[in-house]
Amino acid sequence: MHKKIYTCTLQDKDSNARLGYIDLPHGRVETPAFMPVGTNATVKAMYHDKIKDIGYRLILANTYHVYLRPGLDVIRQFGGLHEFCSWDGNILTDSGGFQVFSLSGLRKVKDSGVTFQSHIDGSRHVFTPEKVVDIQSVFGSDIAMVLDVCTPPDIEYRNAKEAWRVTKLWAERSLEERNRLGEQFRGNLFGIVQGNFYQDLRRESALTISDMDFPGVAIGGLSVGESKNMFNDFLGYTSEYITKEKPRYVMGIGSPDYIFECVANGIDLFDCVLATRMARNGGLFTDDGVITMKKAVHKFDMRPIQEGCTCTACTKYTRAYVHHLIKCNEIFGAMLATEHNLTYLYNLMERIKASIRNGTFVSFKKEYLERFYGKKE
Repeated sequence: MHKKIYTCTLQDKDSNARLGYIDLPHGRVETPAFMPVGTNATVKAMYHDKIKDIGYRLILANTYHVYLRPGLDVIRQFGGLHEFCSWDGNILTDSGGFQVFSLSGLRKVKDSGVTFQSHIDGSRHVFTPEKVVDIQSVFGSDIAMVLDVCTPPDIEYRNAKEAWRVTKLWAERSLEERNRLGEQFRGNLFGIVQGNFYQDLRRESALTISDMDFPGVAIGGLSVGESKNMFNDFLGYTSEYITKEKPRYVMGIGSPDYIFECVANGIDLFDCVLATRMARNGGLFTDDGVITMKKAVHKFDMRPIQEGCTCTACTKYTRAYVHHLIKCNEIFGAMLATEHNLTYLYNLMERIKASIRNGTFVSFKKEYLERFYGKKE
């Protein structure tokens, strides 16, 4: 049986937003929490020490990518992913299911597992639910995800039902493999809810995964190309049927509107590459929306990117200097921009937690989003 790792400390009286903490092998994580994505065991353009200094205690790595390169033999030689990349906080590794889903014509799904071709060299590989658990056991992941079948919106009901059937089968086999590994498996294996955009399948999946012996539950199959309204509707509907006794994780969201929607529905964890990818292209978060640092309007601007922000860019440099770096494609520009966006999101989560604590989350959400999306740079 899994150990309970989540404790809820407070729920907002006007919404399902909640405060809590998750106890993991490499320390406690306060929730709700945004998690930076480090696809190849690194958050692009960031030192791990700087990520820790910002306040993050949980980052992501990608099973598919790390499995292909540098490979399991390397990670095993170092005794795990933490030792390999010198990160002493927690690591969540996804199952690789979404990456395999993204390969489209390069993969084939069966009950036994999924066969796919590497995007690097075309070599053929097989992921079974057992193998994915074994890989993440070698990684020493603090949170590991089961292999699932992720589907795009607008597929036929019978295809969505079949994908959920296979996801359920793989979840059961993943638990069996975790139990077989015993203490070799050091982390926490999370189940994933699927069901596409059909309410009966979503409800069945949420109830089934919640009842299984997983210490945490993720909502998959959202933010896969559906409309914002569809995302909101199915997030709200799905979260009604997921147990509140376990940490709840929505995969692949990271813009302020989606973050607020998740928190309002009692979601504890979320992640996205948006903040770091956008930063490398000069898109930076401010309370007045995303500003594009490549634009000439910033050429002589002596202000910080965001007044009061504690990142290096805002405390030591001007918009004009960051604009110059981004225009010149300087690596330092990507580093400053990435640190800013991750600092901004961390501080936003602190503000959100304070609003839940003070009973003002609903009004804070409304005021923040009106300002963020209502003004132009």
